[in-house]
Amino acid sequence: MNRSGDERLHTTALIEPRGELRRDRHARRREASTIEADARRTNQREARARWRAERDEARQSACLPAGGEAGPAQLRMPGRLRLPKHQDTSATLSGHYPFLAEAGLGSAGVFVGQDLYSGASFVYDPWVLYQRGMITAPNVVLAGIVGSGKSSLAKSLYTRSLPFGRRVYVPGDPKGEHTAVAEAVGGKAIILGHGLRNRLNPLDEGHRAASATDTEWAAQLAARRRELIGALAETVLDRPLSPLEHTAIDLALADAVRSAEVPILPMVVERILAPNPEDDEGRLADDGRLVGHALRRLVAGDLAGLFDGPSTVRFDPSLPMVSLDLSRVAENSTLISVLMTCSSAWMESALADPAGGQQWVIYDEAWRLMAYPALLRRMDAHWRLARHYGIANMLIFHKLSDLDNVGDSDSAMRALASSLLANAETRIVYRQEADQLGSTASALGLSGTEQKLLPALGTGQGLWRVKDRSFVVQHQLHPDELAVFDTTGRMTAGM
Repeated sequence: MNRSGDERLHTTALIEPRGELRRDRHARRREASTIEADARRTNQREARARWRAERDEARQSACLPAGGEAGPAQLRMPGRLRLPKHQDTSATLSGHYPFLAEAGLGSAGVFVGQDLYSGASFVYDPWVLYQRGMITAPNVVLAGIVGSGKSSLAKSLYTRSLPFGRRVYVPGDPKGEHTAVAEAVGGKAIILGHGLRNRLNPLDEGHRAASATDTEWAAQLAARRRELIGALAETVLDRPLSPLEHTAIDLALADAVRSAEVPILPMVVERILAPNPEDDEGRLADDGRLVGHALRRLVAGDLAGLFDGPSTVRFDPSLPMVSLDLSRVAENSTLISVLMTCSSAWMESALADPAGGQQWVIYDEAWRLMAYPALLRRMDAHWRLARHYGIANMLIFHKLSDLDNVGDSDSAMRALASSLLANAETRIVYRQEADQLGSTASALGLSGTEQKLLPALGTGQGLWRVKDRSFVVQHQLHPDELAVFDTTGRMTAGM
């Protein structure tokens, strides 16, 4: 919009006086600048005067002497700490910057020891971590050379879980290390071996869930007995059964169950080698001859004495801990595998109970157990169904390269053994020998820094890999725990 001449003249008059010369205008601006400069100098003088006054006041006040105070406070520094500046790459500084440490896994769960990097308490509980979404598989792999303290850690983890309502099953203890622990916590250790009175009937009914109907229980019992006899035969034969041999076992087992209130293994062996004429079509005895003689080893051969009658021991799932002590038969690997197969069947009946609660299942000396396909398949099933059963499996090795001794490189057994490691999101590595570092780092995906830690770990110190997080933890034991968990009694006797 156009403005009139008077409006333009009035606006100009507000900016500069009418008729003011250029030199006058410049002079006025110089005077204004001078006034502003004088004000700034005045403010600076006043600020400097205040600073000097504060400095003089501070000097006159009490302060530390040049050499510091005497007595208990003599180590206090009288001056400011001055350090030279340092510049480096982020890769280097990330390992030296002292004010960053893992926050840990939280305070809910079982106390393990001290996080050596943060100095805080380290707490672990697979069920708590699963509920919080930090892991999706509750299984644990524990590896460490002899004397590194891995057995004490395993015992601490499961015994300290007992007050939280968990139970513990050790389906095979080749060295008998868990027997004293089971008795100390109010559990039971089932000791089997030649010359002992204890016997184990593979055809026992086992634990029955309160929710199972009669029809469901009959079907479950028949399937478990059939599977168990087949697994025992495969273990002794060291090969899978043929369809004809499965038929021979099914018919013999059905006949033994019909004819006795408490069927035992000798009845099944007798009916396989001498079938019922009503079931025999002329070739049944020949079809089951090999499997019959294989099972005969358990009742009349070199493996006799443990399976040839009714059970004298009972698997009680209500106890806080049950362990199968195999130290008396440690020299016979076939017998260990057979006993483990039977105990696994016992355990499975308790694990399948919806009211069974949460349980630890401990596989000690795992390298011996995985040499048998039937046992390895059962272990793999337990690991895959861990969340369904509410269990946490723990596999204990000396070194992770033990997995390379399971089957051939391209065999199904090697694949099953590798899947156990893949289905464990908690891997605990104690001290390893130098020649094992490469295979351990490759199996667990360790970084170079983590790999270098392993040979220098002390007794009770371990590298914990919980999913994608790493911790270096010092396991701490109570003196009473140490007395029960100690596995060096024979070596230190008399010292």
